Amino acid sequence: MHRKTMAQQPGRVHSHRRALLLTALVTFLAAPLCALGNALPPSVTTALKDAGIPLSSVAIVVQNVDHDQALFRHNAQQAMNPASAMKLLTTYAALELLGPAYTWKTEVLTDAPSFNGPNNGQLGGNLYLRGSGDPRLALEQFWLLLRQLRARGINTINGDLVLDRSAFALPVHDPAEFDNEPLRPYNAGPDALLINLKSVHLTVHADAERVSVISETPSDSLRIENHLQLTQETCADWREKIKARVDGATIELAGSFAAACGDKALHLSPWPANVQVEQLFRALWGELGGTLRGHVRDGPTPHTARLLAVQESPALSEVVREINKYSNNVMARQVFLTLSIERPASAEGARQRIKAWLADKQLQIPELVIDNGSGLSRSERISADGLSQLLLAAWKSPVMPELMSSLPVAGIDGTLKKRLGIGAATGRAHLKTGYLEGVRAIAGYALDSRGKRWVVVFMINDPKSRFGKPAMDALLHWVVER
Repeated sequence: MHRKTMAQQPGRVHSHRRALLLTALVTFLAAPLCALGNALPPSVTTALKDAGIPLSSVAIVVQNVDHDQALFRHNAQQAMNPASAMKLLTTYAALELLGPAYTWKTEVLTDAPSFNGPNNGQLGGNLYLRGSGDPRLALEQFWLLLRQLRARGINTINGDLVLDRSAFALPVHDPAEFDNEPLRPYNAGPDALLINLKSVHLTVHADAERVSVISETPSDSLRIENHLQLTQETCADWREKIKARVDGATIELAGSFAAACGDKALHLSPWPANVQVEQLFRALWGELGGTLRGHVRDGPTPHTARLLAVQESPALSEVVREINKYSNNVMARQVFLTLSIERPASAEGARQRIKAWLADKQLQIPELVIDNGSGLSRSERISADGLSQLLLAAWKSPVMPELMSSLPVAGIDGTLKKRLGIGAATGRAHLKTGYLEGVRAIAGYALDSRGKRWVVVFMINDPKSRFGKPAMDALLHWVVER
């Protein structure tokens, strides 16, 4: 049978062209938003407008982990302060460079001459505590270390307790420098011999008649002067209503505390490092039946000193989880310094190693400024592109499971426990949060309703950034529900 060509069938030609045009139009409309411009979901732009935050103060990247092109990018190369989202860089670098099983060791040594064991419980020389920068030498671990000494028959230390912090080379730290809140534990400086995060744990308790304060951390001579007034207000912003002052070994608390608060944990960093360690050591050593007759002072450990006991930290993977879930600045700074190849470790040494690692991975982040690796800084900078590059690289890294499991889960735990608890995003977003005055950020991974995983980065640098949470939540809902 004779068949006509398309040229011999004008009607069919026009129909074919219309079909092609329709297909092209559908393809265009279905294309990723990055191909259509940088339009953001209307729910996001509306929330930003309601908050009074201009688009120029916002940087966003959303990209599928399996695609080379972003779904959309807005101000993606603009250098921004990421606040605690900078911990993603520090913890990811640490997991790859040190390994998830990396641990720190805190050692106890003595210079007692010809020491072969305690003489009737007496240690004749000095006792040395040598730190390696353990971020997680908490109260329980420190007690276990001292318990090892008692188990070896040591009762009385006749010499001094010498604190060896030589693993880190650090400038003098001013805890009031960042925000004039020197007693807040997040302002504690890094320390090669960081014990119990350099903090004291108090419980503030309210009943129907009064407010009481209980010291949960053992201390040799701590005194608490409680001037807190009981109120019938709501418990909102309870921490801001308590004013603490330190005078020697005395902590004075003034202000008000609402009966509706019940029990609240109040953490303070009241003393210089040596005072804090001495208070804790004498209290715990005394509880174990021991005596320290000498003083507490700084100093290096002699090469001839003999090892008595060792306390090993949890693995890095566990430390990273605590850093990211609860945004622990002091622990992040400890890990950051540990990255330095040189010893004693320095911040500059850590910066150089991270930059060499990024170059090795062919990650180009020219705007990157690293201060202390924790995000508690006014000078740290990274772009939304830079954070998304890190997250995409981490997705393909052998340490991806450790990094991802360390991130807070929306509506479930960590800094996201009370956020996105209702709706499709609950349990479907693993995100590091960041918050400073003038800064708000989220960065991490979100799983959409089709089982596709997305990198999401959203940073706001603006005086009104504290009002930006609804816009961030709107973007997460949009990504998850799309």
